[in-house]
Amino acid sequence: MESESTVLVTGGAGFIGSAVVRHLIDRTSYRVVNLDALTYSASLESVASVENSDRYVFEKVDIRDRDRVQSVLQTRKPAAILHLAAETHVDRSIDDPCEFVLTNIVGTFQLLEAVRAYLRGRTEGTAHFRFCHISTDEVFGTLESPGSFDEDSPYAPRSPYSASKAAADHLVRAWHHTYDLPVIVANCSNNYGPYQFPEKLVPHMIISALEGRSLPVYGDGGQVRDWLHVEDHARALIRILERGAPGETYVVGGRSERTNLDVTHSICSALDSYRPLQGGQSYRERIEFVEDRPGHDRRYAVDCGKLERELGWRAKVDFDQGIERTIRWYLDNESWWKPLRGRYDGQRLGLRK
Repeated sequence: MESESTVLVTGGAGFIGSAVVRHLIDRTSYRVVNLDALTYSASLESVASVENSDRYVFEKVDIRDRDRVQSVLQTRKPAAILHLAAETHVDRSIDDPCEFVLTNIVGTFQLLEAVRAYLRGRTEGTAHFRFCHISTDEVFGTLESPGSFDEDSPYAPRSPYSASKAAADHLVRAWHHTYDLPVIVANCSNNYGPYQFPEKLVPHMIISALEGRSLPVYGDGGQVRDWLHVEDHARALIRILERGAPGETYVVGGRSERTNLDVTHSICSALDSYRPLQGGQSYRERIEFVEDRPGHDRRYAVDCGKLERELGWRAKVDFDQGIERTIRWYLDNESWWKPLRGRYDGQRLGLRK
């Protein structure tokens, strides 16, 4: 892509999407179109630092609305799309799978068809167009033995969320093989960092601790995840967009496996230093082991060697450093997360209602 090309980011007011938008505006010369429906977990405050840039524009559009998406494509003429718009929380998918099917599967289909019509109607600039679809390592299911997932791992999704993302991955690849759409798929591991909606593990534990609540850990807390700082992920996606080959898949990970209990302990230890409790207590004393969620995958681990070898990307943020930076951000930015308590007050989700 040319340096002044336009990149359209779907879901650009969400956690990962907003990190990508900020990265594109702050560290590149691309123009950015942020296309987002502004559902419950989105916040334009997450991109407030770049909203006045003359290279940034926001479009409130649902990816399920093909006509409106096509209108934005025709007006803004992007040279690339980073598709991050999705329902993402496993627990919510257990309680309400319908929204995950409609957004992640139907929405991706409508977006693909809008892009196909857009490219069909263009006479120039299509040779270097890229459609980068951002997915998850959860599509591969659970690892019951040592080893890791890579680009050739078979799909075995086990929740409505991961099943909907797996279906979207298959649609994207099918549109490549059937219609020659220049797509790239990126499957990432667990992200953490600033601006993450408080239903996810890291912000949930930080905010619950700050509010004096118990810290609920599912089951025995031994579920293992690979943790990827969101800023590293944003860098990876730009690298994939610029250097990745159409039709290829790249797994993105932080090479930082931790159990959920280990992550919680790290948060507690940092808060003991940054915001000590009266009486010398530790936040660890607030940990409460609760009933595990249905079908909770035991372990995810990813091998991002292909991305490192072929595209020269490396994760830069060490987990211990990253989690401390993240905690400091939540301590310093209560004005961002406190209003979100009106949308999510910390209640238990994923109870298989």
